[in-house]
Amino acid sequence: MNPVTHFLVSWGVANAAALERRDRAIVTLAGVAPDLDGLGAIPELLTRSSAHPLDWFSRYHHVLGHNVGFALVVTGASFALATKRWKAAALACAAFHLHLLCDVLGARGPDGDQWPIPYLMPFSHAWQWTWSGQWALDGWQNFAITGAMLALMFYLAWARGYSALEMVSLRADGAFVRALRERFGVAKD
Repeated sequence: MNPVTHFLVSWGVANAAALERRDRAIVTLAGVAPDLDGLGAIPELLTRSSAHPLDWFSRYHHVLGHNVGFALVVTGASFALATKRWKAAALACAAFHLHLLCDVLGARGPDGDQWPIPYLMPFSHAWQWTWSGQWALDGWQNFAITGAMLALMFYLAWARGYSALEMVSLRADGAFVRALRERFGVAKD
């Protein structure tokens, strides 16, 4: 799935429990963290015409960050950094695994190639998650999920007084919430 969709889904998970802004950010970032191995696309693109091209994205995306070993690291870091440690770590672990599930469901490439998830890495190569019905990365299903998560974010912003923009700018978040509430009224408790 698209990283923006992963971000919105993870922010939705972060809002499943009463968490402060910092802990919501930790849970949200935990749900996006598996795609850190996708940053290999940058050096791969920059070196594709060189004598020694780097194939870091082609070789390592869905390998380094999409497994139980990295899930343990991310969950442990979430526990260490969060205020409500157990709650945030549990939601971070859930968001991380939801990321993996979403990729199994909807990350087929335009050439029909599937990206299996080597879930037991680095402990074992024995099992990889795949699904024969995996829809395309640009499939309508992914757009529908993104749309639903945007609708959820708009609703939560209106009802609770903060949106996913809180992770980027409190000023932008405040302006967004004010605009929603001016248009649709203030949420009643």
